[in-house]
Amino acid sequence: MTTTTGQGRSAPLPMVPAAAHEAAVARLAASYRAIPADATVRLAKKTSNLFRARARTDAPGLDVSGLGGVLSVDPVARTADVQGMCTYADLVDATLAHGLAPLVVPQLKTITLGGAVTGLGIESTSFRSGLPHESVLEMDILTGSGEIVTARPEGEHADLFHGFPNSYGTLGYATRLRISLEEVDAAVALRHLRFHDLESLVTAMGAVVDTGEHEGERVDYLDGVVFSATEAYLTLGRRSPLTGAPSDYTGMDVYYRSIQHDGARPRTDLLTTHDYLWRWDTDWFWCSRAFGVQRPGIRRLWPKRFRNSASYWKLIALDHRFDVADRLEARKGRPPRERVVQDIEVPLGRTAEFVEWFLREVPIEPIWLCPVRSSGSWPLYPLRPGETYVNVGFWSSVPRDPDDPGATNRLIEAKVTELDGHKSLYSDSYYDEGEFWQHYGGATYAALKARYDPRSRLLDLYSKAVRRT
Repeated sequence: MTTTTGQGRSAPLPMVPAAAHEAAVARLAASYRAIPADATVRLAKKTSNLFRARARTDAPGLDVSGLGGVLSVDPVARTADVQGMCTYADLVDATLAHGLAPLVVPQLKTITLGGAVTGLGIESTSFRSGLPHESVLEMDILTGSGEIVTARPEGEHADLFHGFPNSYGTLGYATRLRISLEEVDAAVALRHLRFHDLESLVTAMGAVVDTGEHEGERVDYLDGVVFSATEAYLTLGRRSPLTGAPSDYTGMDVYYRSIQHDGARPRTDLLTTHDYLWRWDTDWFWCSRAFGVQRPGIRRLWPKRFRNSASYWKLIALDHRFDVADRLEARKGRPPRERVVQDIEVPLGRTAEFVEWFLREVPIEPIWLCPVRSSGSWPLYPLRPGETYVNVGFWSSVPRDPDDPGATNRLIEAKVTELDGHKSLYSDSYYDEGEFWQHYGGATYAALKARYDPRSRLLDLYSKAVRRT
């Protein structure tokens, strides 16, 4: 359990002793061996950040108890040893106590480090630090064969180290990860720049990625929000001392609404580093509006401790179980809705083209932009090293085509492929099998599967991501 201290920050949990970690890993391995050979293997955990449905199973889940903490933080080497099920909320609390943070902190507190590495993640430092797995130095992984191996960038298990990102638990599960950390200041000073056309925004974004600055001022954090084809923003963040009273968007004010202005000059803001890292969690970006939480009357009555992604996830789970949203649509005489919850990456030079197309074809707004530049070779999600891509995130629903329940998602997949992009696999996917393996490292994945899961105890990536078995 954690205790809350100013600005919503939690006191760090005590470090996990080595003996307790070893015992937890032994329990995990034993629970894996106990699952029947013909049963689906899944983690026994209460939270998930996956949006795709999964087939039900009666088999017991993997015992991950005791694998949710931080083992150590080394402020001199700027590294942390972290258990695979540790949430970023707990990891950040542990590192901020030393004036440090992970190089990339995904937006939602319930995302685990192991989940972000095997399932990808992104945030406003990705233009300079890539994706979360690019700051991993080594990993202990329980493989499909039941062995615990240590994977590093070089050496015996280098193939697994490079192939683990985007494998979604189909090659194994990380029990310990050593990651690099970076220094942070007490606060983040923000500038929100308005753009009236998307080409200008993309040009400015590319210049910041290339130079690390804007108008002579250093940029440490960079993302954007598009409200329409004529109203879009870049938010530039700079590490800063805490000078004056910082803003607080965990109360009545909503962060993404604070970005908007008339464009006469940049709007400025100041957040504690803790609150900046979790600025999107309180309202799940803007998705809390689906529950009415952004209406002042409801917001006053909605307890502050429940304004977070974990609470909204529980509501989504109830909807999936009881079809609440579709039942409400039916009562209004409207058809069911197709869920369109996706993050895609397209090259910087194709970003305006994709966003303009999306705004014409898909009735969803706002959408999130986050530039990323990868520095390495990751065969299951092969972004070209050194090239700037832009993550475009959109999370809502549209009226469903009764003859093709996945019509809009298929349309998006085709457009992303046309623009030489990629799509994350945490949500619904509709690729045919041949096309899927062209995008997600087919030959390399097959070799990894043969070496680390020769009996196919774990689902393969296509079955998990597309067939949803």
